[in-house]
Amino acid sequence: MFAIQGYGIEPDVVAVDKVLVKKAQRKLILLHNGKIYRQYRIALGSAPQGHKQQMGDGRTPEGHYLIDYRNPNSQFYRSLHINYPNVNDKQRARRQRVNPGGQIFIHGSPNGLAVKATWNSSVDWTLGCLAVSNQAMDELWRLVKNGTPIEIMP
Repeated sequence: MFAIQGYGIEPDVVAVDKVLVKKAQRKLILLHNGKIYRQYRIALGSAPQGHKQQMGDGRTPEGHYLIDYRNPNSQFYRSLHINYPNVNDKQRARRQRVNPGGQIFIHGSPNGLAVKATWNSSVDWTLGCLAVSNQAMDELWRLVKNGTPIEIMP
């Protein structure tokens, strides 16, 4: 199992309060009542350092966002959408005269591609999304509701 159990948190949590991502550590952390409930190994965009600047740069955004919808029919094993770009991202992109990009998700493996669960979250391969194992995605699907805040840190 790739999830690391939380510390002293009741096992029957229905939903978490916040998703915290630590890009440098390749960790996605679920918080419940301010405490770690679960942690997962993640893969990032192909150019993981720094905040996403524009479409196609391979970077994963940094900042405060929301999980705003879920896609059960994704081209990946389930996906949770992150509401990037936010107002600040759009203003920055407008000043730089670039397209900020979008369609940033937390997702599992590509559909129809048999990969080892460890590979999906051990190599930075996405276009800017956060990838987890399909097993982790099942837990995220259940525990992260629409409207949950997500903070993505460097």
